[in-house]
Amino acid sequence: MIYLDHNATTAVAPAVLVEMVDAIERAWANPSSTHGPGQVARRLLADARTRVAAYLGCSGAELVFTSGATEANHQALLGALAARATERRQRIVMSAVEHPGLLALGRRLRAQGFAVDLIPVDGQGRLDLAAAQALLIGDDVALVSVMGANNETGVLMPTAEIAEIAHRQGAWLHVDATQLLGKCELSFAASGADLMAVSAHKIAGPKGIGALAVRKGLALPPLLAGRQERQRRGGTENLPGIAGFAAACDLARAEQPEAIARMTALRDALERAVLREWPQVHLYGAQAARLPNTSCLRFGELDAEQVLGRLERAGVVASSGAACSAGGTEPSHVLLALGATPLQARAGCASRSDAGRRRWKSNLHSMRCGASSRRCLLPPRWRPEPTGSTR
Repeated sequence: MIYLDHNATTAVAPAVLVEMVDAIERAWANPSSTHGPGQVARRLLADARTRVAAYLGCSGAELVFTSGATEANHQALLGALAARATERRQRIVMSAVEHPGLLALGRRLRAQGFAVDLIPVDGQGRLDLAAAQALLIGDDVALVSVMGANNETGVLMPTAEIAEIAHRQGAWLHVDATQLLGKCELSFAASGADLMAVSAHKIAGPKGIGALAVRKGLALPPLLAGRQERQRRGGTENLPGIAGFAAACDLARAEQPEAIARMTALRDALERAVLREWPQVHLYGAQAARLPNTSCLRFGELDAEQVLGRLERAGVVASSGAACSAGGTEPSHVLLALGATPLQARAGCASRSDAGRRRWKSNLHSMRCGASSRRCLLPPRWRPEPTGSTR
């Protein structure tokens, strides 16, 4: 099997499993306890916090461990509204291509009477900065929320520019940096963001653990009340998950420069091969700065599930941009925002192609060879016409 859905999740790395098992066996006590076993757990927690913070470019004191990016995103938005209620800042501004979970929260807030505005994107998936500036006029915006990179198209968002616009109007900036992990240089301190959400399972870490970086001095109410995490997130810490997160961050930091260069080269080679064989294929975000591992392709108006089914029968596992919406039956909201028709938005196939790390075989190289062959991955009308080549 060639697995090309790393934007959805990654396999847990062996070194990560080792640290998780060690945490279960050696640091099984509650890190809030004052006795000896509790202090062993507390030291492990402090060490892991330092390692994760070093990778994210923040201080350990700014880091709040959560169950994942979804919880971190909820804490950022709901916390900002609660913290800024006395300032009468009760409006949220987010991009139109955010993750479905964040957009669902926006709809819920609207139903509760809050104002939620969406920043449009252009045909390449780039954020419309002029529209963002227009939406931020006034002094009622509590928070601007923008993902660092889109999970379907891979298009990078101009978070530094958005931070400047937001801060001029007194608004906070939240960045969902989940897709940036392991694929781009990342620094919370240099990003201009006030809040940043991440999740471990995108970088060969375990599921069920993530973090929210909170700028020092920012008073953000907890989503879950309790004494843990400096009273910013209640509940006994998931110590095995946190240890695994730290190990994954160490691996990503060590391998990232080489991995980025390799993924970029393989992604470009894959796209050249596909477009050479099938010129009718549309590549979303082709003119925009993108993640080094992500290609979003549309094979005419073929339904994405049909294309993905044929790929899987050929041994290639990928995903469609619409998979997060009603089991893949609804058009992708991201592709609709780029100007695609509903039929085209259902046809968009987001091929999440990750080159893998040095400890594993390079999956993308295998896909590149398979995608450039002329086996029947597509219906006859989409096979290339004979060109005189004997291949």
